[in-house]
Amino acid sequence: MQQHSPKWALWSARLVIASTLAFAITACSDDENSDATSTDTPDGSTPNETPVGSDKDAGTKPDGSSNGDGSTDGDSSTPVAKSISFTGIDVATTEAQKRAVISSTKANVSGTDVTIGYQTELRSGQTFGSNVFGRIVKDDGTPVKNADNSEFVSPSNDFSSLLSVGGKIYEITHFETTPAAMYLSELTQGADGKLTATSTKPIDFSKVGGLWTPCAGSVTPWNTHLGGEEYPPDAKVVEKATKTTDLPSADQGMLRYWGLDAATVTLDTAKKSYNPYNYGYVVEVKLDNAGTPTVTKHYAAGRRALELAYVMPDNKTVYMSDDGSNDAFYMFIAKTAGDLSEGQLYAAKWTQTSTAGAANGAANIEWIALGPSAKDVDVKALIDAGTKFADIFEIEAQASDGTCPSAANGFKNINADTGRECLKLKTGKELAASRLESRRYAAYLGATTEFRKTEGITFSPSKNSLFVSFSELNKGMMDDPTASDLGGPNHVKLQRNDCGAVYEMKLGTNATIGSNYVVTSTSALVEGIWLKAPGASTYPVGSPYNDPTFTLPDSKGQPAAATSNVCDVNGIANPDNISFLEGYDTILIGEDTTDGHQNDIVWAYNLKDKKLTRIFSTPYGSETTGVYFYPNLGGHAYIKAQIQHPYGESDTEKAGADESAKQSYTGYIGPFPAMN
Repeated sequence: MQQHSPKWALWSARLVIASTLAFAITACSDDENSDATSTDTPDGSTPNETPVGSDKDAGTKPDGSSNGDGSTDGDSSTPVAKSISFTGIDVATTEAQKRAVISSTKANVSGTDVTIGYQTELRSGQTFGSNVFGRIVKDDGTPVKNADNSEFVSPSNDFSSLLSVGGKIYEITHFETTPAAMYLSELTQGADGKLTATSTKPIDFSKVGGLWTPCAGSVTPWNTHLGGEEYPPDAKVVEKATKTTDLPSADQGMLRYWGLDAATVTLDTAKKSYNPYNYGYVVEVKLDNAGTPTVTKHYAAGRRALELAYVMPDNKTVYMSDDGSNDAFYMFIAKTAGDLSEGQLYAAKWTQTSTAGAANGAANIEWIALGPSAKDVDVKALIDAGTKFADIFEIEAQASDGTCPSAANGFKNINADTGRECLKLKTGKELAASRLESRRYAAYLGATTEFRKTEGITFSPSKNSLFVSFSELNKGMMDDPTASDLGGPNHVKLQRNDCGAVYEMKLGTNATIGSNYVVTSTSALVEGIWLKAPGASTYPVGSPYNDPTFTLPDSKGQPAAATSNVCDVNGIANPDNISFLEGYDTILIGEDTTDGHQNDIVWAYNLKDKKLTRIFSTPYGSETTGVYFYPNLGGHAYIKAQIQHPYGESDTEKAGADESAKQSYTGYIGPFPAMN
């Protein structure tokens, strides 16, 4: 999820205070059989649809590999090489297109043409009996109310897993607000693969103190839902508050989970229910054969602005992304395969091998252990005992040059998402620091806390590579010693690119850590093309990609004119969720952008031919979320993709009086034949 401040905070505040279907697909392309489109560049020339490749054919060529499972495609006894290509879609340029959900309508899978489209399973606000999809509920199960006494229905759906359990198909959907929700829906699958929702209900989080802003997620190898809690509260800030209204707006909003009003409740009363250390964790949901969910927060894996956790094939190694500015990247090694309740936590240290300030960066990665191995129950005991930030660290302000006045007395300077600080660990607090203040402790021990908006994670077994998206390459990821790197080690020194990049991370065996899936190095795979970079220019007046009606909310939340498409429309803009199509040399890249692209896109990027194909476009002001590939569910494959908060991040005034236009979408691109 993009962290936009103050615009995003203002939009969220409006929600706090105020606030199966078949979807007709509009094909943007004039020629639905064409993979590429002629479009204007900023200088008026006509570019290739896929500028990172030299071949205008945006499809994927056979890689010569077999299916990998011993099966063959078609009737021939000779295995058919696996491949996939999509009929690309054009950039949305008309108002009708910019309001529409647009999907590729055809794909070719290993030589067979397949008709596909975007299928909407659910929309926020949709009613099933007494349940409303996306309605946020309190700890007692009753609806959270807005200031006008209406029910708070979230338009912010994110990751949505598909789980086959007990002969049925279920879906667990995140709603990324504060307070938050996960909804459990039951689906039916038609002979043609179409998924239809038949029921939905909220999952009860009251035993774990509620749920905080769940963002992306994954499905574990043992078939459970794995989510996370993004942008958790800063315990230091909460500790300094003297009245409830001193708390940040998100913290105040969370109080509604217990039916508390921040404007009237005392801080002492609020703290009887609300503890900031209850949030920021990996959240696992397991379904039994009857479809009954069990919720577990994995405190042993540490606390951060968790975008998602991704489990490797050994069922023990877990990678976790930390979304924000000056954040870390984490690895957790579970003690027991398939059980994340105990293990050792690590943070990455980046040693750059590419030239400082150059594009397409590269680095070696080493891992720093954070505290001792820990169990969920041990960390939860610290929380329940009332551990505070001041119990873990002594703190003092940094000097203007980023040093610590009391360095001689053991204070260390850090620069992390929570700001520039001088910290000194209190005696015996390694466990508390590593699990309750994971990012601060990572910086304290010398790990890299300079990453900017670390988002999606996916994995290719055949390439033995992890792929990670950085939505923006700026701030701490630049060489910025007087600002974003002041008071820190300045490990990362990339060229600024506000359009972001996807990085490939190579894996190896590390006997000391005890895993065959340890990241050892990384390099840029594909970067966006930032049109505001030195030597570049934005699209000229009159270009179909320069929309004079484009707006972003100003500091007061009102629409204000802005420049649209500051990233080249034929490249990625602010990559978010990603998913690898194993055996097909293709990675799906979903965008979460505001002015990068006016309409957010899901791309198919072919690693062999280095070509991008645009396969999905979302309406004004929305973002693509939960992009995730399922190679075989009941004999069909699906590309899951949600559409979060239409008209929410930009062009807010264009929604008009039709409130239904703002309802989020939960659905998929497909169905495809089984592709495992």
